Amino acid sequence: MSAEQPETPADTTATLSSSTEEHVESHDPAVPAAYADFMRTGWAETGLDLPAHPVTPWAARRRERLAQQFPGERLVVPAGGFKVRANDTDYRFRAETAHTYLCGNQTSDAVLVLEDGEAVLYARPRSSRETDEFFRDRQYGELWAGRRPSLREISDSLGVTTRHLDELPAELGRDAKTRVLRGADPRVDALAAGDPGRDADLARVLSELRLVKDEWEVAELQGACDTTTLGFEDSVREWDRVLEHGERWIEGTFFRRARTHGNDIGYDSIVGGGRHATVLHWTQNDGPVTAGDLLLLDMGAEATSLYTADVTRTLPVDGRFSPLQRDLYSLVLAAQEAGLDAVRPGNAFRAPHEAAMTVLAHGLAELGLLPCSAEEALSPDSRVYARWTLHGTSHMLGLDVHDCAASDPDTYPGGDLAEGMVLTVEPGLYFQDSDLLVPEELRGIGIRIEDDVVVTADGHRNLSAALPRDPDEIEAWMDRLRS
Repeated sequence: MSAEQPETPADTTATLSSSTEEHVESHDPAVPAAYADFMRTGWAETGLDLPAHPVTPWAARRRERLAQQFPGERLVVPAGGFKVRANDTDYRFRAETAHTYLCGNQTSDAVLVLEDGEAVLYARPRSSRETDEFFRDRQYGELWAGRRPSLREISDSLGVTTRHLDELPAELGRDAKTRVLRGADPRVDALAAGDPGRDADLARVLSELRLVKDEWEVAELQGACDTTTLGFEDSVREWDRVLEHGERWIEGTFFRRARTHGNDIGYDSIVGGGRHATVLHWTQNDGPVTAGDLLLLDMGAEATSLYTADVTRTLPVDGRFSPLQRDLYSLVLAAQEAGLDAVRPGNAFRAPHEAAMTVLAHGLAELGLLPCSAEEALSPDSRVYARWTLHGTSHMLGLDVHDCAASDPDTYPGGDLAEGMVLTVEPGLYFQDSDLLVPEELRGIGIRIEDDVVVTADGHRNLSAALPRDPDEIEAWMDRLRS
């Protein structure tokens, strides 16, 4: 049963909600008393009709699992606050992953506190009409930033007891064995004394709880992949504009789809034409798209629930692979197929990588690029093949594009795959344009193929299978969309 406390706390001697003066600018006009008094009158009472959040029953079970790991302890998991982009402008707020995972809240500054199996969400509610905040505060004021939900609206939607954020200092001042998810909100870090070992252990458990996705999470990831597919299709449909405006056009086109059908992009899109495809995290996206080159697109849409896709395709700018491009692409595709075949319960997380690298190393040997045999290159003491592959083949995927990163290394990446895990499989070959150890015709070519897969009882299911990978199918797909 959810409940709430009054919108205004009884004791505000110690507050987390900042004063209006902290979020006004020197160029704002003065506010005479008559203007302020007038602004506080004549406003209708309004309410938000927030439906019950679909994650509510799933989140309750997640909190129960977390509490079982730390009986008798107080666990503090903040949502975080705004981050400055430039001077007085902030980035769009995105809640801390573990916080949203546990309760579904996406409003800024909130803090979830779990103790003895009970959850309380300390939240910053809508602007009161009793202060100047609602018409003066650029960060939180309703007339500047929009209507925030009330405590009751948050509680009714998320099914969690809510209290005013300004009550949190008193709660954290109460003596109790406490663990805090550090680094999400410096104000909370300063309020709550902690033990670095205990806090790190909380972060580890929060990561490891997300390793196996529940049914709702997999559906959200599938939706993110479906939106991503539409974004790739949009990009190819606008190919004439792509050729005219270059990488920037695809970045903008994909963002429009991600924003329209989801929350945002899950990470900065990588749009690499020609030699830019050899830069693993090329996000400047300011180059041309040139006939005869390959174009590497690594893009993922983030759902409104914050679950993200992460998909890469490498496309021929001309709509047709040259014989050399096709041969190299087919080598990477064979490596990815080997990696996908290794995704099954009980296999090591690193098994897809090892399978994919075996294929690539032998392919590089056949191209005459390795200074030794493929078997020697694959030795942990050598790995010289990695000059042209550089990165691992897989990472966990979920609310974070690189999910579960604080897990015990022996669990992830050192452990085994289990049913319900979601991961990428993304081998690549990258021949830098300055690499004198490869033939000139290979220099400046980068190829990566990436899909998002969920581990099933007997293997895996490809969530991004709607986007073609076979070179013949890619050419036919591009023809269809461009016609």
